[in-house]
Formats: sequence, structure tokens, C-alpha cells
Amino acid sequence: MATKINKKITAYEIVTKKDNEKPKKKHVEPLLERDEILSGYTYKIKTPLSEHALYITINDIVVNQGHDDEHRQPFEIFIVSKNMEHFAWIVALTRVISAVFRKGGDVTFLVEELKGVFDPRGGYYKKGGKYMPSLVAEIGEVIAQHLITIGMMEGQLGSAELETKRQSIKEKMGNKALHNADICPKCSAKTFVRMDNCATCLECGYSKCG
Repeated sequence: MATKINKKITAYEIVTKKDNEKPKKKHVEPLLERDEILSGYTYKIKTPLSEHALYITINDIVVNQGHDDEHRQPFEIFIVSKNMEHFAWIVALTRVISAVFRKGGDVTFLVEELKGVFDPRGGYYKKGGKYMPSLVAEIGEVIAQHLITIGMMEGQLGSAELETKRQSIKEKMGNKALHNADICPKCSAKTFVRMDNCATCLECGYSKCG
């Protein structure tokens, strides 16, 4: 029987039941609540797939404010573009990601899930020669940048060391090195190339030589 809900949902419970047993309720933490004013960052994505850029805004809330474990937590994401070609799936993606953000906890798994999406039509090279397997993967990279910025992920995308390796590859082999690159076994980017007798990923820095 369907039940109409007229009130705002602030928490929920999962009811589990085995044969000949009474239902058991598993308590789930309440969803994060939105403050009236949120602060965040806006990131610009410009791809060769469209003349129009995408603008990604991620707003955060402050969790445990005033305590030792105070930290920023992403709460919602918005993606805006004049290009209407991808409108439907972008709206769906922002709603799903925002729903995951509002559950709180560790949301870093989203990064690998999104960066592992490959466009069957092929990826593209960003300005500077960095390969992206899909537009969704680049959205995942933006989320990674944001999580690193607010301290939820370790790492530094686009580090000086990786940039030096990219420039070295370009000087030695030109752009054909990236066109002939393999898929990285760690980050799934098509930037796994051989340099100095060692296979190295120019995206995440993974190397078979350690």
C-alpha cells in the first residue's frame, strides 16, 4: 500500500525481516541539514566537445563547528552550461551526487567511480595535453580537486613533479606519446606511457617501478 508523505524527510530507517521473525529496524544517521548561507567553489571545464564551458559549483557545510573535529563537508553540486545537449543526464547526475553528499561521511568513492567512466566515442585531450576518458571523468576530477582543497582527500592534482614528467614526454616524443598511451591500472586514465625504461602514468603518477 502506498503512503503519501506530506512532511520533509530528515532521517530514515531500514527495516529488515527474516522468515518467522519480527521486523528489525536499523537506525541510519539523519541527513545533513542545509544552512541558509553556504560557501563553496566554482570550477570551469572547457572541453573540445563544445564551444560552451561547464561551470561546476560545489557548496559545503561546516560539520561539528566549534569542536576539534570541525571540518568542511560537500553538501550540494550544480553544473551549468549554455550547451543543452547533455542537459538531462547532467541534471540527473547533480541530483544523485548531491543526495550522496547530504548523507555525509566518506564521499571520496565518488571520485574513482566517475573517473572510471569512458565515453564509447572516445575521450579528449584538455589544454596542455592531459587526457580525459569522458566528460563525466572530468567532473570526477573536479570533485577530487575540491575534496583535496577542503582536506577530505590526500594528494595534489597537477603537482610540479607530474607536470615535469608530462613536459619531458612532450619534448622527447611529442603528442604521439599520449595517443599511443595505455590505460593506467590505478586511475584508469589513458596516460600510461613508457619513459626512462619504466611505465608511468602522467595522470596520477603511478609507476610499475615504484
